Amino acid sequence: MPSHRFGFSLAQVTPSDMTQSIVLICAVLTNALVLICVVAAHMSQMGMSAMGMGGTSFIDAIIPFEGVELQQVRELDMQYGQMRAPGVYGGVAFCLTFGALSLLFVVSSTKPPHMLPRKLLIGQFAFQIIGAVGYVVAVGLYLHFVISVNSTDVCVRRERLYARNGYTWMNCSVGGGDAAVALFGIITAILYAVGTFLTGQTLQDVSRYFKERDRYEAERREQLRGPLKTPLDPDTYV
Repeated sequence: MPSHRFGFSLAQVTPSDMTQSIVLICAVLTNALVLICVVAAHMSQMGMSAMGMGGTSFIDAIIPFEGVELQQVRELDMQYGQMRAPGVYGGVAFCLTFGALSLLFVVSSTKPPHMLPRKLLIGQFAFQIIGAVGYVVAVGLYLHFVISVNSTDVCVRRERLYARNGYTWMNCSVGGGDAAVALFGIITAILYAVGTFLTGQTLQDVSRYFKERDRYEAERREQLRGPLKTPLDPDTYV
């Protein structure tokens, strides 16, 4: 049944459908960027202890510390890494969850919206609301956590020890990696907010489409029923 007969075509049902898919794909990519930045920020703050990762041991790495200072650096790096670990594990789990769910909605929405289950569209709408709010809250909690860890005595002693040997960049300020986490997190929240608006429009358009279709079908049935209800003229002779 041609859809243009009852008000508008299928192409007009969801004009923002393609944009909505692109927004979700971008959200998958920014989730991946947040994940990378969370891990990179942690590794950049591990200090000299990070040199021991891979095939080179901590002792064999080129470091300016010796004796007691070397032991203090190792202990402080370990303590600082353990203090930051909850933020890293939580950030990784958060990004993986939202990235995987976003990708799932992208894959499951390959059909035209009017052919998708309404529950799927509602679920996508609710998910993107949660994503927009959740990312704003998560960025705030992450920065609060980082600032709290950086204000501890462990971080302050570690900063002084590194500064004495010329490593002034190893300080207790919010690093570039953590700032990148916040930046991409806010971008992801904006993408989810835009996706929420577009999905809401899609839901309205699909509802309007089905209402128009039902109205057309009802009118069509009435037209077909009309000739059958027309009484015969008694003056008509065969």
